[in-house]
Amino acid sequence: MNWITNYVRPKINSMLGRRDMPDNLWIKDPESGEMVFHKDLESNQWVIPASGHHMKIAAKERLRFFFDGGKYDLIENPKVALDPLKFRDEKRYTDRLKDAKSKTGMEDAIVSGLGSIEGLPIVATVQDFAFMGGSLGMAAGEAIIRAFETALEKKRPLVLFAASGGARMQEGILSLMQLPRTTVGVDRLKEAGLPYIVVLTNPTTGGVTASYAMLGDVHIAEPGALIGFAGPRVIEQTIREKLPEGFQRAEYLMEHGMVDMVVSRLELKATIARLLKILMKASEPAAIEPEILPPAKVKAEKRPGA
Repeated sequence: MNWITNYVRPKINSMLGRRDMPDNLWIKDPESGEMVFHKDLESNQWVIPASGHHMKIAAKERLRFFFDGGKYDLIENPKVALDPLKFRDEKRYTDRLKDAKSKTGMEDAIVSGLGSIEGLPIVATVQDFAFMGGSLGMAAGEAIIRAFETALEKKRPLVLFAASGGARMQEGILSLMQLPRTTVGVDRLKEAGLPYIVVLTNPTTGGVTASYAMLGDVHIAEPGALIGFAGPRVIEQTIREKLPEGFQRAEYLMEHGMVDMVVSRLELKATIARLLKILMKASEPAAIEPEILPPAKVKAEKRPGA
């Protein structure tokens, strides 16, 4: 019997054997190719420290970083009819919804919460691109309208983080109807004198940019975000011309007046809190001070028969 083969080698193999490593332990920077440790990236709000590249972030995680102490109350999304058109392409629409719900743990693309930033109570709504490309269907439209209604009821400003590929084609005209419906919600909020700030994240495209995503009092974009109605490739094929460098990116749009400011995700909370405090103070009615009469006028008014 070979004691080295039977006794020593298995022990050595067990000590030096390859351990199973999680697939997402290291994440590659799309810009520089640098490998970043998963925990470091998560603690930095999914912004790569070296390059400043903004990775996509889950809706609930964004709310956790955004609200004071990571605490907020979820606003329940309304229930809507599933697959009203009985749509089917390569797969049934209901199967696509099940897959999206299973992968993201969300009911649809919108998550809204009640909380505060730097002590200021607000409503925040996040559109998650991971759920069917953040597409706007009936469920997402109803959820956005519910957020507007909650802001009106609580008399709070609303901050919306947009991320979408546009309308949800599986719902046809019912999806397109959400564009005017959400626009009415924006109008009601503004009539009440409540601020509405939109944060445009990567990507914000399609019908979303034809409605609530471009109707804010202030438009903030995350660095490098793709923002537009049709994509650059579609535009190039239509006009048969090469587009300028950086076309439809956040920085280009700010230079051309479509976006008010480009702000890093790490500074969004402080920037938005400062803006909301200014806007809320500006919307308050001016206090009416009592008229102070000069002494001579007071004596004249007290004189009998005056």
